[in-house]
Amino acid sequence: MITAIYPGSFDPVTNGHLDIVKRANKLFDRLIVAVLDNPRKTPLFSISERVKMLQKLLDPIENIEVDCYQGLLVDYVRKQKATIIIKGLRAISDFEFEFQMALINRKLEHRVETLFMVASSKYSYVSSSIVKEVASYGGDISYLVPKEVHSDILNKFKTSKFKANG
Repeated sequence: MITAIYPGSFDPVTNGHLDIVKRANKLFDRLIVAVLDNPRKTPLFSISERVKMLQKLLDPIENIEVDCYQGLLVDYVRKQKATIIIKGLRAISDFEFEFQMALINRKLEHRVETLFMVASSKYSYVSSSIVKEVASYGGDISYLVPKEVHSDILNKFKTSKFKANG
C-alpha cells in the first residue's frame, strides 16, 4: 500500500488545491491531506477550521484522510508510514523553493520521494493569498474556491479583523 501526503496551509482551501487532491488520489492507495499548523504564522482560519473545511470537501472521497501536523514534514511522513510527498506547482517561481524543500526532505529521510504536480492551467493563478485579497475587498471568489466552503470563507471576512490594506 502506497501512502502519499499532500501538505499545505490551506488557508483557505482553493479549487487549485482540490484539483491536485483529486488527481493525486488516482495515483495512490491512501492520500493524506495534511494541514500545517505553523505557530510562526497568523492564518486567517484556525487549524480546526481549515481541517473542517477540508473534511467537508474530502470525506465523501474514498482513500483520502484529512489531518494536521506541526514540526518537520518528514517526521510526519515517517509517522504516517508514507513514502511520497505531493507538491503542486503553479508557476516556475514555485519550483525553486519546492525543489530546495524536496532536497532537504530527501536528505532528512532518504526513503521519501517528492512528486511535483503541475497545476491545471485554469487554476495556475489561484492561491490562498489571492482568495484572501479578493475576498477582503468584497470581490467575487466563487470561481476560486469550492462551492462547499464558499460561504465559510465569506462569513470569516464578515467576522474577521483581516481587511484589505488601502
